[in-house]
Amino acid sequence: MMKGVLRYIFKVKKLTKLVSEDWMLKFISVGLAVVLWYFVGGEDRVDKNVMVPIEIINLPRDLVISNQFKKKIEVTVSGPRSLILEMANKSITRQVDLSAATPGTMVIENDNDHIPVLRGITVQRVTPSSIILSLDKLIQKQYPVSAKTVGKVADGYFVKMLKTNPDMITITGPLTTLSQFDELFTKAINLNGVKQSAQLQVPLELDPTVVELIGETSVTVDLTIGLETVTKTIEEMSVELVVEGKQQVMRPAAVKVAANIPKMLLGKYSSMADLFSVTAVKVDDSDLYEVKVIPKKNIEYPIEILSIIPTHVSLENDNPGLVYDTKATKKRPDSIAPIQNTSSTDNKPVLKIPRTKIKIIKNN
Repeated sequence: MMKGVLRYIFKVKKLTKLVSEDWMLKFISVGLAVVLWYFVGGEDRVDKNVMVPIEIINLPRDLVISNQFKKKIEVTVSGPRSLILEMANKSITRQVDLSAATPGTMVIENDNDHIPVLRGITVQRVTPSSIILSLDKLIQKQYPVSAKTVGKVADGYFVKMLKTNPDMITITGPLTTLSQFDELFTKAINLNGVKQSAQLQVPLELDPTVVELIGETSVTVDLTIGLETVTKTIEEMSVELVVEGKQQVMRPAAVKVAANIPKMLLGKYSSMADLFSVTAVKVDDSDLYEVKVIPKKNIEYPIEILSIIPTHVSLENDNPGLVYDTKATKKRPDSIAPIQNTSSTDNKPVLKIPRTKIKIIKNN
């Protein structure tokens, strides 16, 4: 009898212990559920529109996207406020894998499940529902650069040179876009009334599709302005040389001069010879004088001397009776040669032979 009572008491205590442990676990579970509900389910659920960037991945190196498309899509999400804020901080993107892409047009669907949102957030809507990508071959092409002008330079002037730097530009881009043109041009340079050379920074005149590839681009333009000239030949220009205050007589006494004369000077002077002064400078260790034709200081425009014939003269007293070949040119000063001496008593021409050293070699 006593054993039965003890056994009963023992079973009751064991049952009580089991019941108390089970209620402890249930209490903890309920507490965790309440906390979770408070932080998740108990928060206000909100609907919010967020902008999600499009991220292109695995694009083949020989391909390029040639069209314009929306770089962000609008996604409407629903969920606890704290999770939506956290989602914004995580920089979520809509990835588009183009590893299997080929040239042509692709339509990319923006399904709800393509948006990687946090657990507890639901995607309600995606706008736009699809995007279109045009894929093209990626090429590299060189283009010459030319300067465009409008207007006319001042009277008496002309454009001598118009050069761009760089004169070639290389562009990398879609085959379809780059095959549409073969040359690049600057925006128009106004030349109205221009008289002086200049170096200018000029923007290129680019198609918007090219601006997308290289941006707004400028080049340096070297503009060289020249004077319009006329070639004139003055047959007789006296050579003047003063030595120790005395006017010297030169032989020949006059030379023929050819020069490029600016059109602006034509008609301003009674004679073209009035534009120059002609003198002579002695050549070292020689009886010859080099002829110098110098534009006068009061001439406001530059004059280019083309030729002087002959290029050298001598003093008449040093070489009496010598007559010089007037067909000599600037390139051949040594072509001035004495032709004859008419001072001979028998009135016959006598050739004047320059002295020459002769070396005699004796044979043994």
